[in-house]
Amino acid sequence: MAERNRPLIGVLWMLATGLSFVAMTVFVKLVGTRLPAAEVGFLRYALGLPLMLPLLGAVRRARVSAPLWRLFAWRGAAHAVAVILWFFAIARLPVAEVTALNYLAPVYVTLGAALFLGERLALRRIAAVGVALAGALVILRPGLREIEPAHLAMLGGSLALGASYILAKRLTRQASPELVIVMLSTMVTAALFPFALIGWVWPTAGELGLLFLVAVFATLGHYFMTLAFREAPVSVTQPVTFLQLLWSALAGWAIFDEAVDLWVIAGGSHIVMAVSFIAWREHVLARRVTPPVEAVKS
Repeated sequence: MAERNRPLIGVLWMLATGLSFVAMTVFVKLVGTRLPAAEVGFLRYALGLPLMLPLLGAVRRARVSAPLWRLFAWRGAAHAVAVILWFFAIARLPVAEVTALNYLAPVYVTLGAALFLGERLALRRIAAVGVALAGALVILRPGLREIEPAHLAMLGGSLALGASYILAKRLTRQASPELVIVMLSTMVTAALFPFALIGWVWPTAGELGLLFLVAVFATLGHYFMTLAFREAPVSVTQPVTFLQLLWSALAGWAIFDEAVDLWVIAGGSHIVMAVSFIAWREHVLARRVTPPVEAVKS
């Protein structure tokens, strides 16, 4: 499917994406640490499957080729890894810290494209990656405080999420948003099931209710993000994600009595600025490569 160019609509969809993901993060943290992370992830996606029913009509009409099936499967596997690590981290780290470290995913996308897809990294993009990694060091402050397993899980989860983002962007060019979100939910549920059985703990009714809310807001967030990708270039929508850090800090303070960590805000700001610059440069280069409409018509 062709990418549209409606910046305002794309920005609004990305605002809705950020609010949905902050709400999801809050509900995951409210679930706590009693349930294993893989089980929490599986229940979140399993409870979210009924939410896909209104989309089945569009999915049934879709024609999915074998290469597209493989893309869906690879994205499901990458996202399942991200879910396990991310749910482990968020139950143990402040909300704003998780959000700030999660911004590293697009940086991993840039590095992955250079390492595995042969894309050339210009000096300015290398500098932007360096700024983003420096921002991560500001957040983690190694040597000044203890680096916990949850921090390592968050870094690994961001890496897996970066792989999922690469595949999501490719999928939005070939499939409808409805098909992309249904296949993500289905594939991730299947991938998480065997891991959820390991050390299974029966959830309470309250935990199931919270996880259903997690499923609702996570599904909305992914759907809104897919729409944002379709409506406008990433260079337009990416800077909007900075607001998610502010909302996360506010939610952590208001709901969990977490102090607003200025180191996290500063480091997260560095990462967001670097990621926004990378997205802007990619958009500029794409416009140079792609001829304008007038040139195509002439």
